[in-house]
Amino acid sequence: MNTPRHPARNGARRPRTTRLIRSTLALSVVGVLSACAVPPSEPVQLTTAATLTPPSPSTRDLSQLPAPRGKVIAAVYGFRDQTGQYKPSPDSSFSTSVTQGAASMLIKALKDSGWFTPVERESLQELLTERRIVRAREFPENGTTGDVPPLLAASILLDGGIIAYESNLRTGGIGARFLGVGASTQYRMDQVTVNLRSIDIRTGAVLHSVSTTKTIFSYEVTPSVYKFVNYTDLLEFEAGITRNEPAQLSVKEAIEAAVIHLTIQGIKDGNWRLRNEADWNSPLIQRYLAAAEGETVNVVQTPGTAARAPSLAPDPGEGSTRIES
Repeated sequence: MNTPRHPARNGARRPRTTRLIRSTLALSVVGVLSACAVPPSEPVQLTTAATLTPPSPSTRDLSQLPAPRGKVIAAVYGFRDQTGQYKPSPDSSFSTSVTQGAASMLIKALKDSGWFTPVERESLQELLTERRIVRAREFPENGTTGDVPPLLAASILLDGGIIAYESNLRTGGIGARFLGVGASTQYRMDQVTVNLRSIDIRTGAVLHSVSTTKTIFSYEVTPSVYKFVNYTDLLEFEAGITRNEPAQLSVKEAIEAAVIHLTIQGIKDGNWRLRNEADWNSPLIQRYLAAAEGETVNVVQTPGTAARAPSLAPDPGEGSTRIES
């Protein structure tokens, strides 16, 4: 009977072979990861093309407002960030929590509404410089204005700003794990508030003042596996996905909603008029009007006495408001 000469040596070679294979695999993984860290030799190429900013629900409502009898010339000198909020660590301490371009968003919302003609005031000095250059080039001798038309004078001044940004207004999460396999989720809710007011440039009186609030949602989903596949090998796996609602789009949504409410309040008070008075009963105007009136009615309403919001007619311009039954 033939027997192996060194049975003990053959048994000892198997663990060595196993350790060699594991070491080879570990070195291969490290090599692959280190190769990913090497900077590319060529510049990174663009993979997606730029697109227009996606419309929000208020953007669609803004473009569907009924036509006015005449557009209102409005001036916007600025729409400042009045929150004083900065992004938390580890972000830069010089990076603000909200956009600094809210004035541009407001001008675009006024233009898209079809009710206002915004005139340039934020870069007024640059505009006046260019007009002087045109006069000097076309009329160098007598200095007359010639065909250069005068600047439009605004009827109202629109002012306001981003007045509040509340972070971590509400946070929470939930998770479960069974036999080393589980998943967890977390969410966070922030809130941004803007204020927009219209001012009569002749008297300085504040005609309307509207504040709108938009909630910013963020959530994270993380599945994980932590389990022994045998007595000596441990399997560990973890993944995750995070979705953050863009803060600048939330500010844009709040500004557009403020413009809609300001426009409808101006129609109601008789400061500007519809081309077709029958459009006052359109579902869009009545929905925003009911939302504005509902915030006032609900404060004094007692439980069980909810009443239907009345249909309000626009102010005829004499300071009175008619309520139609």
